[in-house]
Amino acid sequence: MYDIAVIGSGPAGISAVINLKILGKNFIWFSSRKVSKKVSQAQLVKNYPGLPEISGEGLEKSFLEHCECMGIKPEEKIVTGIYETDGHFTLLAQDNAYEAKAVILCIGTEDKKPLEGEEKFVGRGVSYCATCDGFLYKGKTIAIYCTDKKFEHEIEFLCGLAKTAYVFPMYKNYEIKSANAQIILKQPTRLTGDTKLKKIEYKGGETEADGLFILKGAVSPTVLMRGLSVADGHISAERDCSTNIAGIFAAGDCTGRPYQYAKATGEGNVAAHSAVEYIAGLK
Repeated sequence: MYDIAVIGSGPAGISAVINLKILGKNFIWFSSRKVSKKVSQAQLVKNYPGLPEISGEGLEKSFLEHCECMGIKPEEKIVTGIYETDGHFTLLAQDNAYEAKAVILCIGTEDKKPLEGEEKFVGRGVSYCATCDGFLYKGKTIAIYCTDKKFEHEIEFLCGLAKTAYVFPMYKNYEIKSANAQIILKQPTRLTGDTKLKKIEYKGGETEADGLFILKGAVSPTVLMRGLSVADGHISAERDCSTNIAGIFAAGDCTGRPYQYAKATGEGNVAAHSAVEYIAGLK
């Protein structure tokens, strides 16, 4: 059981884990070993205090060096679900489950909106984890919607299990070698069915499938944590970064504009202290 789980590889998540380390808390940090692309790909950052005229690459280097010198290492897994269980939270990340007393969401903003019907069919045909749920569809017909080339190994894994796989690669230079993969270069638009998913609609056509795997770098807030209050695509959070669910905090771009690094690091700091105060008050 961890005190706090932090999800996110951007400035808010990094700020949160640095402060939790200083506060001596037992935490787990779900992140890649790189800072979010929004930081690393920035040509020039002019408004980060103390680091004038720094490039995004330079800022990323500073962030990672700070974590490294403090001995902070990420758990390189994508969290696909958070559930309240007996006064704490269970986080599903690929084929593992982790427990924490509080959670800080620093998940940024989605580059692609959820598909129409996506939330309705989560757990009823829609999955975000190839290794968790792939074997449920062994010998069946599946669809795979992927937004990043880095997940191609998961596509190959799923194709190896399925009888037929309709693959929607939403990125350039895809390299999918499985013989049973049928490539559809169209953006899926809508998911339909009754009690379970049945069809994936796309511009100019549709296909039937027993299940749809959505492979992307983040899961939308309302799918990640059922009951979480969201407004205009952002998590509703108070000044102390608390949300409508006790023990769940949010920081950074996922809480709304302005989308600024300085704002995100400030909120990460606040969220860390608020989460520590929260767990101190637990019986």
